[in-house]
Amino acid sequence: IVALRYTSRINGLTHLNITKLDVLDTQAEIKIGVAYKTKDGKILKAFPSNLEVLEDVEIVYETMPGWKQDISKVREWNDLPQAARDYCQRLEDLVGVPVKWIGVGPGRDAIVIKPAKSS
Repeated sequence: IVALRYTSRINGLTHLNITKLDVLDTQAEIKIGVAYKTKDGKILKAFPSNLEVLEDVEIVYETMPGWKQDISKVREWNDLPQAARDYCQRLEDLVGVPVKWIGVGPGRDAIVIKPAKSS
């Protein structure tokens, strides 16, 4: 997430496309790397500018529940398991960029479009 947040800032991303969400179908839980921890215990939520610091960091994970079901036939946001929707929403919240497209299978039609949040 730290690297994705950095990348989205420097490239001006307006939306995220999550690909291969279906490969997580069998996972009981899913870990998201949300920060870096330095050797001295400092938590970095931003990408470090010093590569020597980056070489020695430990990734800090947040764990979310998996959904343990096949989503490859899903084409509507509301038909995704709640845990899958929560995962996509958490990525959006952590990066600060809306998720719009979610790949749920190998075919070109295997896509879910996430509705925009209401203001």
